[in-house]
Amino acid sequence: MESQRHYDKVYSFEFYPPKTIEGKERLHRVQRELAALNPRFFSVTYGAGGSTTQYTLDTVLDLQRRGYAAAPHLSCIGSSREQIREILDLYRSHGIRHIVALRGDIPSGMRNIGDFSYANELVAFIRETTGDHFTIEVAAYPEFHPEAPSAASDLENFRRKIEAGADSAITQYFYNPDAYLRFVDSCEAMGLDVPIVPGIMPINNFTQLAHFSDACGAEIPRWLRKRLEDFGDDLESLRAFGIDVVTEICARLLDEGAPGLHIYTMNLSGPAVALWRNLGLTDAAAKEGQTPRTG
Repeated sequence: MESQRHYDKVYSFEFYPPKTIEGKERLHRVQRELAALNPRFFSVTYGAGGSTTQYTLDTVLDLQRRGYAAAPHLSCIGSSREQIREILDLYRSHGIRHIVALRGDIPSGMRNIGDFSYANELVAFIRETTGDHFTIEVAAYPEFHPEAPSAASDLENFRRKIEAGADSAITQYFYNPDAYLRFVDSCEAMGLDVPIVPGIMPINNFTQLAHFSDACGAEIPRWLRKRLEDFGDDLESLRAFGIDVVTEICARLLDEGAPGLHIYTMNLSGPAVALWRNLGLTDAAAKEGQTPRTG
């Protein structure tokens, strides 16, 4: 973990773009509440093949108008080079300088995956097309990508993304901090030295979480799964227990030298605010959030 200790801690939150007026109004309230925690930026998710490009752009521009730093996700699967070039030009024209570059999930039944098969190809194209205009985040998988044939091959995939020009990484969420620590150690052994920020998913709904986790390969440890199952329909108790569990995970990660936290909010503010208070991060984020990230 020594490679991570010399980076400034970066705190950020992730939203998905709302598609209704009610959703937009609710997200505005969430944005205001989370902005009070002084995150470095908000990221906004994106659909495969550009299916939510406009929703993503609208949300990012709305965040910018409100004075918040924003980073759109950009998935390349199902897209041509020209389509990605047009999106990059659009983002540049609006003063966006931060992108989360992803391959994206392959939709069921998709026959034409487009001009990009892997995220490293997207990162290389962004650098080829725009130079150093964008800060580029990529994904990392401490428990390894569900499609990876082996841990070694997944680490090599991550290396290719960094060598293609990525500045830093945000991980898939996890509930086993040792997986993250060992992943970082493996990256250090490969000579990789970029910020690898842990992705954190608060526990709000066990059924939803289990569905997400099965789809993305994030393991819910058996002890945790069984405890969550026991709560049944008692969501209040489940969420209180979940906040305690996630607080302990985050505290250990920060103590071990993790360069910040990236919270998958699901467009909710309550769990993130509770986590911040438990960790005593409000003042720390305010101080560190103004310091440019090095590396």
